Amino acid sequence: MFETFRNVFQPDEREDLAVAQATPKSGDPEVDQLLEQFGGQSFNQGIYRVISAGAVARWAERATNAFPRFVGRVTPFGVDWLGRLFALDSARHVDGMTAVVMLEPGTGQALEVPCGLVAFHDAELVQYMEEALAEGFYKKWRATGGAAPRVGQCVGYKRPLFLGGADTTDNLELAKLEVYWETSAQLLDKTRDLPVGTHVNNISIN
Repeated sequence: MFETFRNVFQPDEREDLAVAQATPKSGDPEVDQLLEQFGGQSFNQGIYRVISAGAVARWAERATNAFPRFVGRVTPFGVDWLGRLFALDSARHVDGMTAVVMLEPGTGQALEVPCGLVAFHDAELVQYMEEALAEGFYKKWRATGGAAPRVGQCVGYKRPLFLGGADTTDNLELAKLEVYWETSAQLLDKTRDLPVGTHVNNISIN
């Protein structure tokens, strides 16, 4: 399990061991095994990261603050360079396995991934890295001089796409991952019920 993932994704940084090696208690045995092996580890110059074992509950709260319809449904396990969160969604199953969902703070979208946890790491991330991790966009960001995000960081949109921001490297900046999610959650909450195409001028963030 996760052998193909291990062969393709090279570790580059890890959180403090006391945090990363906390006893996994996600409630899902496959997630716990993933966190036990890779929790808190960043891979391939920050393009993908497995969250630390002790952070599952905190990430579930952040996820559902931004995406309320997933309350009670998600078990987070990973995050990519754009700050997009990967989680198991208990309301969906593929081939008898709980399916993966990708929650995007920069677009406000939740995208269904057609596989379970093991297939996501050993097949989806390996065979479809462009679709899963926006690998080409990451290379463009790095080619413009953009830094690889370290643990606790992501490359977020200066102006979110759901507020009319451009999906270009000019609209990206290095950000603190938790702050990016908290800000995105507040923006999504304030704009969720607005009609499509509404022009937003000023929004205050607490």
